[in-house]
Amino acid sequence: MTWQTLVDIEKPDFLLDYHSRFMLLGSCFAENIGHKLRENRFSVDCNPCGIVYNPESVAQVLERLMDEREVTAEELVWQEGKWGGWGHHGSFSASGREECLEKMNLRIHRGAEQLRKADLLLITFGTSWVYRHLDSGRVVANCHRFPERDFERFRLSVSEVVGRYDRLLDRMTRINPRLRVLFTVSPIRHWKDGAHGNQVSKSVLLLAIDELQKNRQRVCYFPSYEIVLDELRDYRFYAEDMLHISGAAVDYIWTRFKDTFFSADALQVMRQVEKINKGTNHRPFDPESETYLAFRRKLQEELNCLGDKYPLLNREI
Repeated sequence: MTWQTLVDIEKPDFLLDYHSRFMLLGSCFAENIGHKLRENRFSVDCNPCGIVYNPESVAQVLERLMDEREVTAEELVWQEGKWGGWGHHGSFSASGREECLEKMNLRIHRGAEQLRKADLLLITFGTSWVYRHLDSGRVVANCHRFPERDFERFRLSVSEVVGRYDRLLDRMTRINPRLRVLFTVSPIRHWKDGAHGNQVSKSVLLLAIDELQKNRQRVCYFPSYEIVLDELRDYRFYAEDMLHISGAAVDYIWTRFKDTFFSADALQVMRQVEKINKGTNHRPFDPESETYLAFRRKLQEELNCLGDKYPLLNREI
């Protein structure tokens, strides 16, 4: 007897492997999948401007990466003893202006290069609600603790999201013709607007993605949102705040993801990588002993052997 309502996932017309490059943008869920990809030693860049939640802010990141446009000093804002940017997460903020710019622009150049070469761009939308800074007129990715009165809050419409991404997808295809775009909707709930408000917000995202898929062969959807709501219909799969998903839920979604999109060869290599990672994570009593150092050398040799076959595989221990 099956005790779950299983979500059918349409089999893609492509498969990914250790020759593939990945770019991930969006909410905390993008970070979760990005962590799993890095853990398995794939070539991946995740959120070069930090976590972003809404479609407009993700679009702004994509435009900056496609232009490889650096952040300028004039774009920075000063708040609570730190410099930051409207398009960047607070993790990029710094007490020094030059330090802040260096952190931001280093990641932009790395992200721009990865996007040009990427085989898969995974975009995770979290909410259709946005904040527009009244003085600059710009939709921001982060309010950086500025007063709420400095912003106008509103919800994007389906047509606004579709129109914005139709143009972006056309441009990305010209820059990188082999790029495939995989949309997801974050299963993390935004409870500020209540249960109904959260569902309305997510509905905008789902309808927009569905519209974008219709006429584009290289655009697809992964139902992470539906998997949590239907297959994992239980609060034990949520974190203590009952809004974010637990590690067990992330592991389950990752299993569904890799079984859908990765080749049999890639899955086999993942099993080898997992064994190597277990060895590298081992904490010995004496890290300077010859026995342990020889063990590390053996692990490095195994990684180098895999890396010779798959040049994009991360060989660092």
